[in-house]
Amino acid sequence: MGLKSMTGFGRGELASGGRVWTAEVRCVNNRYLDLKMKLPRGYALLEERIRRKVGVTYLRGRVDLFLSVSGDFSDLQEVKVHMALAAGYRDALQSLAEEFTLSGDITPQLLASYPDVLERQQKDEDLDAVWPLVEKVLDQALEQCDTMRNQEGEALAADLIARLGSFAKTVDVIEKSIPQMLEQRRLNLQDRVEKLLGNVQLDPARLAQEIALMADKTDVTEEIVRLHCHISQFTLFLTEEGGVGRKLDFLIQEFLREVNTLASKINDAQVAHLTVELKSELEKMREQVQNIE
Repeated sequence: MGLKSMTGFGRGELASGGRVWTAEVRCVNNRYLDLKMKLPRGYALLEERIRRKVGVTYLRGRVDLFLSVSGDFSDLQEVKVHMALAAGYRDALQSLAEEFTLSGDITPQLLASYPDVLERQQKDEDLDAVWPLVEKVLDQALEQCDTMRNQEGEALAADLIARLGSFAKTVDVIEKSIPQMLEQRRLNLQDRVEKLLGNVQLDPARLAQEIALMADKTDVTEEIVRLHCHISQFTLFLTEEGGVGRKLDFLIQEFLREVNTLASKINDAQVAHLTVELKSELEKMREQVQNIE
């Protein structure tokens, strides 16, 4: 398994005992893991279990999880009798009957017809009993989402490898052009000095010293070596297991640092054009890396 994208969607559904559980997972890129959950009423105590399960699959990203349950809830319905209130109604009816010499039986049906004597309530779900069902539907959604993330991760890896190859070729072109560019600069400097001095004899040692100073200021060997090192490291990261998005993002910043230094050292139109190409490629790579877990 290689790279994983932070973008994906998954859905799971499971029916049992007349009820249907549905889970949906949506995720997008984010610097850290940011999990938001929407659970059915009475399911709040499952939040920590769900959070642990999601944390196994996701290292970072914005994850929105929606869990719902629908269907027959009659097994959770119960009727509560307010005995004290019913006794109050009974006593009141007996007092009326005695006061006004009335006849008639006080039946349970009569008492039940008065307000609030009977109250229908819904019991809380047995969360330990339903957790295996919830876990299965979550696994379905997470697995489906993970498949999508892996597929997009493969596409991102292929794109990054192609762009890295293009980047490496441009670095090679710059590296090969450096000796010729330095030699041309030496000749240009010598020509300018000779024209300025006219017939005055030029001190070869002084000219060599100036050339050496110029070469030192424009020496980009260190930057080229670092770029090759970063290219190798970037290629290795693309094959690693686990979240490598932050590592890749860090390397992109290091790439840019070396390219900027290289561009500032070499005042050459051709090299400047090539460094612009390098920066453009790095920006495209950075956009892709932002989606990698």
